[in-house]
Amino acid sequence: MAASPSASASALRRAGNEEFRRGQYGPAAALYTRALALLEAAGEAAAEERSVLLANRAACHLKDGACRLCVADCSGALELVPFGIKPLLRRAAAYEALESYQLAYVDYKTVLQVDCSIQAAHDGVNRMTKALLERDGVNWRQKLPPIPTVPVSAQTRWSVPSAGARGANTPPATAPQGGPDQTAAGTERARTLKEEGNELVKKGNHKKAVEKYSESLKLNQECATYTNRALCYLTLKQYKEAVQDCTEALRLDPKNVKALYRRAQALKELKDYKSSIADIKSLLKTEPKNTAALRLLQELNRA
Repeated sequence: MAASPSASASALRRAGNEEFRRGQYGPAAALYTRALALLEAAGEAAAEERSVLLANRAACHLKDGACRLCVADCSGALELVPFGIKPLLRRAAAYEALESYQLAYVDYKTVLQVDCSIQAAHDGVNRMTKALLERDGVNWRQKLPPIPTVPVSAQTRWSVPSAGARGANTPPATAPQGGPDQTAAGTERARTLKEEGNELVKKGNHKKAVEKYSESLKLNQECATYTNRALCYLTLKQYKEAVQDCTEALRLDPKNVKALYRRAQALKELKDYKSSIADIKSLLKTEPKNTAALRLLQELNRA
């Protein structure tokens, strides 16, 4: 007997999540698209599942830098299930990358109405406030679009996630958008895991260190943890993963020297010399006498 559309869509979604875990964002997006096509006929009956798939595909677009596609998918997910935290955070991040700071601010503020404990949203509001103040001056608030009022029912629905919510609602490793809620205990655990990863690096066990850093990042998206894991990926010759981690680190700290240097190293190995040189030049604006960066630039100019 043929599987039902819902069962087939669930299988495709799981396959998509697995591709996402491996950093294969294009194939993951294609699997989510196939799952969505299966569910289209079900209409409202599959609204929640379609919303999840759109949010997952949006995460792929965000990772690949396709910010407008990310915005479109997040908006579609939110039409189906209003006030979802993950699509709001991902759309905010995409708006931020597109320099649509007012729209990003509105989304970050909306997330905080749904759940005021989400650190990524607090950080986003702070960044957007600074950007808007610099761009529009002291009256920047007067130019904002209206911030929607989140009904109590939505706050209740999202504040107590079900036991299986993480696997159902997001592809893994979608930091910083849609990571788990920040708590003091979670942050402390993340710090311990990062330190365990650092000890493993000292012992030369980079593969195991990656596991520790990955666990840490699920709890707390920290720039240093990304750059540490990127170093492991470089050692393991997983250059695409190293580029992705450095890009995440630079999203949190745009002038981070380690992230720029390690991404340049990875891009060099991937033979993307132009992008590698651009990263080194950005780094040298911050540290013009960085000898390692100057040496790498010489190598790149000879490549």
